[in-house]
Amino acid sequence: MADGPLVGIVLVSHSGPVAEAVAALATGLAGGGNTAPVAAAGGTADGGLGTSAELISAAASRVDDGAGVAVLTDLGSAVLTVKALIAEGDELPDGTRLVDAPFVEGAVAAVVSASAGADLASVEAAATEAYTYRKV
Repeated sequence: MADGPLVGIVLVSHSGPVAEAVAALATGLAGGGNTAPVAAAGGTADGGLGTSAELISAAASRVDDGAGVAVLTDLGSAVLTVKALIAEGDELPDGTRLVDAPFVEGAVAAVVSASAGADLASVEAAATEAYTYRKV
């Protein structure tokens, strides 16, 4: 377990319930203890399907402890929304990184590694490595 600030994780889905469920799964599998901060940013502000720049920005602010923020997304327009926020330069905390990883497996790997005290680059590497996970 880490003593200092932990990398925060934001999970962006087009569905609020999907983002919340993946956050709960990843947090649960991290094993308790000092778990990295995780926030779901799913759907639109009115609860519909889609993505919301405002929800993403708010989630990133909530999980920012100063160690960086890893953002994982589910589908294409979520990626575009996060890229636009990063390009704005002042919409997300410093040290926010869009991570190219599978949504569920990458989220679990990111939360587990961040909870162990990994830095942002290592959290990104763990999440990205999830692309290589074989199921059969």
